[in-house]
Amino acid sequence: MCGGLANIWNENVLEDLEIEVLEYTTVGEFLADLKKEFDGENNKIIKVAELKKIEQESKTTEEFVQEFKMAAKKSRYNERPLVEKFKREINKTIRRKLIETERFLRSIKQ
Repeated sequence: MCGGLANIWNENVLEDLEIEVLEYTTVGEFLADLKKEFDGENNKIIKVAELKKIEQESKTTEEFVQEFKMAAKKSRYNERPLVEKFKREINKTIRRKLIETERFLRSIKQ
């Protein structure tokens, strides 16, 4: 993650380390604190936001599909909202071809 919550957390931790309010004696302590900070509800919100930002734009279909799958897995959305999001964001020509086929897209795996 770049910027946002991670950047604010980084600045706060560095400041606390400088004034010796915070001290890590092992890398494990630091990693545990890091995981605690970003593995909770905020992390879920961030993952959903990342999914919402994905658009095909100039990416190839394969690039878009791979990026979408990765973000979808992390978002923990169920199939229906994922399929709807995928349909909205894929290239219009490809979307039209999907609609014209007899097999409607019902899951991300398709």
